[in-house]
Amino acid sequence: MIDMRRFHECLQNAGVEFFAGVPDTLLNDFCRYVETELPREKHVIAANEGNAIALATGYHLATGTVPVVYMQNSGIGNSVNPLCSLTNKEVYAIPMVLIIGWRGDPAVNDHVHHQKQGDLTPVLMEDMEIPHKILDDNTEKALEYAQWAVDTAKKQSTPTALIVKKGVLAKLVKDPFDSTNETLEMSRENAIEVVIKNVPNDAICVASTGRATRELYALRDLRGEEHDRDFLNIGAMGHASSIAAGMALAHPKRQVVCLDGDSAAIMHMGALTTIGVLGLPNFLHVVLNNGVHESVGCQLSAGFRANLTGIAENAGYRTIGKAVETGRELRDAIEKLLQDDGPAFIDVHIRKGIRSDLPKLRFSHIEAKEKLMLAMKNQGSAKIK
Repeated sequence: MIDMRRFHECLQNAGVEFFAGVPDTLLNDFCRYVETELPREKHVIAANEGNAIALATGYHLATGTVPVVYMQNSGIGNSVNPLCSLTNKEVYAIPMVLIIGWRGDPAVNDHVHHQKQGDLTPVLMEDMEIPHKILDDNTEKALEYAQWAVDTAKKQSTPTALIVKKGVLAKLVKDPFDSTNETLEMSRENAIEVVIKNVPNDAICVASTGRATRELYALRDLRGEEHDRDFLNIGAMGHASSIAAGMALAHPKRQVVCLDGDSAAIMHMGALTTIGVLGLPNFLHVVLNNGVHESVGCQLSAGFRANLTGIAENAGYRTIGKAVETGRELRDAIEKLLQDDGPAFIDVHIRKGIRSDLPKLRFSHIEAKEKLMLAMKNQGSAKIK
């Protein structure tokens, strides 16, 4: 791993004073450094990558400085629109430096849902005419490329990019975080178990990107249950609720449950208004809210600071009017909300953490899809367990 202090100082000495982005595992130590060292007005953890591009654009317009936007490469999709129609040198010519974690690097054996994005990462930069270089684990070369990125952005009035290989801006093994002072009763896995115990037996569950997918899968095994009622949204962060809504729309007599994360729900919050307008009577949206981007380093999210229940209610969901924090409160909320037509929303405040012996997620994606589609053909009771 390169020297983080020297890398950051190089960017600052080149004139960078503002950072925005979405945390990534491969940029973990870089993200932690800017979160710790910079004041709030100089560093923003954005809802999504397009949001970060727009924030950086505004900062440049107000100051003339070159901002930095960081993301994992899966977030390039969220940033393509503003990169092509806003910052492009033939539109408003906004200089900025993109720091992109290269998941799915062809040189690294990675998860299948990272591979295509990894193959396309340099290609997308070329197609968008964004000058870019690849960062290896060499501090001197990284400093040279950081200076190049800022200088080129200024000279050409364009975004530039540094594509970051594994182990360059993050340790190969993450530092554990301290959860000993957590006062909340439930873990994410506890909350998921309460949900699947208290919804109809044939309910379809859609789990959001990250650890919720692993925990739902493990719980089905522990309970001796099949996996054919679950969709594990291993990629496409922020879209689990829309996937679940599509299912609920197609099968109005089948209860559909979305097990979402706080950062994922916030990433594409506009989906809440779409679901609210649809008025889906069989849709239960459960946000497993620990207030952090846990799987990429526990950087703070807006989960505990935003009134998600109020936002959902104003978007057209039914709620119980507040977040829940205990297993009993969660059970009571599910029971109450399932008595009436949805869409229904529950913000569940949980503590950080994942059990150390939780198995890795290994399954056939195509086989799982086919089993789910077969199970969806069997219409069941939506409201009575």
